[in-house]
Amino acid sequence: MKKILPIFIPLSLLVVWFMHGSDLQNQVNYQEGDLQPSALQRKVESKVFEILSNYHYRKVPVNDSLSSKIFDSYIKQLDPNKVFFIADDISELEKYRFAIDESLNLGDLTPAFQIFNVYQKRMKARYAFIHSQLDKSADFTVDESYQPNREKATWAKSVSELDDFWRKDLKRQLLDWKIGGKADTTSVRELKERYKRTEKYMAKTKSEDVFQIFMNAYTESIDPHTTYMIPKAAEEFNKDMSQSFEGIGATLRLDGDYVGIVDLVPGGPAYRSKLVNPKDRIVGVAQGDDGKFVDIIGWFTDDAVKLIRGPKGTVVRLKILPASGVTGSPTTEVRIVREKIKLEEQTAKKEILFQKQGDKTIKIGLITIPMFYRDFEGARNNEAGFKSTSADVRKFLVEFKKEGIDALLIDLRNNGGGSLIEAVDLTGLFITSGPVVQRKESTGQITQENDENPELVYDGPMAVLINRFSASASEIFAGAIQDYQRGIIVGEQSYGKGTVQSVLDLSRFVRSEKENPGVLKITLEKFYRITGSSTQHKGVSPDFALPSAFSAEEFGESSQPSALPWDMIRSTTFTKTGKVNPATVKSLQVAFQNRLKTKPELLKLKEDLERWKKLKETNSIALQYDKRKKELDDQKKKPDEAAAVMEVMAGAETEDTKLVSKEKDKHAKDTYLKETQQIIADWLKGPLASVKPVAKK
Repeated sequence: MKKILPIFIPLSLLVVWFMHGSDLQNQVNYQEGDLQPSALQRKVESKVFEILSNYHYRKVPVNDSLSSKIFDSYIKQLDPNKVFFIADDISELEKYRFAIDESLNLGDLTPAFQIFNVYQKRMKARYAFIHSQLDKSADFTVDESYQPNREKATWAKSVSELDDFWRKDLKRQLLDWKIGGKADTTSVRELKERYKRTEKYMAKTKSEDVFQIFMNAYTESIDPHTTYMIPKAAEEFNKDMSQSFEGIGATLRLDGDYVGIVDLVPGGPAYRSKLVNPKDRIVGVAQGDDGKFVDIIGWFTDDAVKLIRGPKGTVVRLKILPASGVTGSPTTEVRIVREKIKLEEQTAKKEILFQKQGDKTIKIGLITIPMFYRDFEGARNNEAGFKSTSADVRKFLVEFKKEGIDALLIDLRNNGGGSLIEAVDLTGLFITSGPVVQRKESTGQITQENDENPELVYDGPMAVLINRFSASASEIFAGAIQDYQRGIIVGEQSYGKGTVQSVLDLSRFVRSEKENPGVLKITLEKFYRITGSSTQHKGVSPDFALPSAFSAEEFGESSQPSALPWDMIRSTTFTKTGKVNPATVKSLQVAFQNRLKTKPELLKLKEDLERWKKLKETNSIALQYDKRKKELDDQKKKPDEAAAVMEVMAGAETEDTKLVSKEKDKHAKDTYLKETQQIIADWLKGPLASVKPVAKK
């Protein structure tokens, strides 16, 4: 999620730190071809160790428990699917499980590099096997299957057991191409070329790459949002934060052997395509409409970004493994025209929605906010009319008043956050004054951000629509609206990110004439709602929960093992508006629950999502021609499940719907939006006590 507010550690607190372990000489005998840590990397590790030990929000003891977590995390980052190491390797490496804490304290990177060098040897041996296996012909008449996802599997007991997995994996790839009409000789040649490219790429791994992987195994064992970045990764991060570069508008991250999509820049080319979503994985990149695909499986993220990013107006084609896909699903190809991505272009939009309510039609003012933006430079210079979320929404509210809307709907789906100030100011448009959010530092000091402006811009009925990808500043706003009883919240439980990060340039603390030591993104604060409840983990629970594609344990802060816990602090003093009291919600729930059980669109959505969840749990692929062909044919015949997930994740209008004439409803497939409109209509209609609940079947 996006950084909310920069906070800097005072230099005066850091200059007293001492450099330990800087004169440590690594006594390990490295073999030819092994990667070794540099003196600068040892200094950087020592400094990061001190910063995290003294200033991270979570004061985690550096002991055997943390050492074990780092060990597991590092092994998982290197070999998440358990396809390179075997059980004997892990047994041998176990000697480092409870030694990493002492090594960190001494600035000793021996465990990190020794583990990686074993991994590198296993990779080289694996590629040799792949090339020899591809020289043999595959028999597609043998009735066998395999399980591609080995995350929960045990380590292979022998090299021959691992060989069998790879034999089947290669066979599956060749079989899918064969079913697709590609000649066997062509398939073998292209697969050989793929692995030769990957092997050549992996051979270019440098010690700084190993250092970054290990350091992130360390930092993310403390907190998932604390990250160390080597200089080239920091450069990409800065480009992402500036939102002013030429590309597709997506934040990428290494996800095992894959380059995964973390989030999308609202309004960017990938976001608008609605064909790319968070948790998708990019397996291939091609330039232009006719360029050949380059497989990027196993690539480091920054190298993949170089292929994906490019001049505006040019075409890039991505080969995607969709998050909505099930085991064995074929990849999809997405064509995207690169653009200049600018923060100021990702602004709020408004429109009027018309909702039937008996024999009358009500007008709902819809404001879609893709992110919380603010021109900080313009604000510092006191420029009149500087760009901001709250200013744009204020203007929309004045226009809506003239147009005579009956209710307001704020759409925060897929809004990953942004400016904290804007979340506070936006809340202030709907309340007279009062606290909006509380902040707690690692020292225990608590402060609160208040709306000081008594002006109430809009006081009519309002609803806020959220989903699993609404995070950070979105959760602050939605939570405040809910706590003040100012409006109803509809959708999914939000992401649950209630922490604040700052970025430290390590060159301020580690001097080097030749090399840049990189940067550290560190968690320093937590957010709390005005009731005292943290948004961490729990996020915001909607008053009206719609069918969801993802559980909190699968996607959200709760899915991160090292996420900071949920907790509570003392409530602030605030006055509820009473616009939405428990009785109102309870009365609206009757009709809402009836529709969940009877309305065709909601029933179909729920059924599609449930089938998709079950299909996703499947972990078996047939390797016999006729059976595999049937599996692929069945997937093509039943696209509803994946389509339902895509539509739920997409939320707002797509490029295609923008072309629909005004006479047609461009939101016709947006089940979330349609149901929210109906809830608002019920609300405006008045008491619903006469509505009888539908019994469960």
